Amino acid sequence: MDARFNLYENEVAARFAKRFANAGLVIHQSSLPRSTQELVSLRASQINGCGLCVDMHTKEAAAAGESDVRLHLVAAWRESTVFTEAEQAALALAEEGTRLADTGAGVSDETWARVRKHYDDDQIGALVSLVALINAANRLNVIVRQRGGSYRAGMFAAALD
Repeated sequence: MDARFNLYENEVAARFAKRFANAGLVIHQSSLPRSTQELVSLRASQINGCGLCVDMHTKEAAAAGESDVRLHLVAAWRESTVFTEAEQAALALAEEGTRLADTGAGVSDETWARVRKHYDDDQIGALVSLVALINAANRLNVIVRQRGGSYRAGMFAAALD
């Protein structure tokens, strides 16, 4: 299956993508740990079935030093022993923030309390923004059927110039 539409060759979509990437740069430069950023992005992308984003965030995490074991267990993080309590709180927020319509209540008070316990206000701002941003990226790519497999770590860095 080929992509329906090339977001990078269309002038409007390419201009939007550049601004979108710059918004991501704010999160990337925050004090939220890079490993947490990649794990959250990977988990939301798995839930949303975004092959391009799963490919990208798996490879970016690996390039940043994330272990294969942890990457393989992201989808089963609740049943794993390799994630810290802080990472588990972030992953719970990612799941609940991605599946908003499934619960009717959005993010639970329990999950929010766990996030507040482990992250400061700037990190929470980055985390909430990241969940929103990765879900938007997933939707862009799923709508046009962008496929995973050919991403190379760092390949979109030039878009920030």
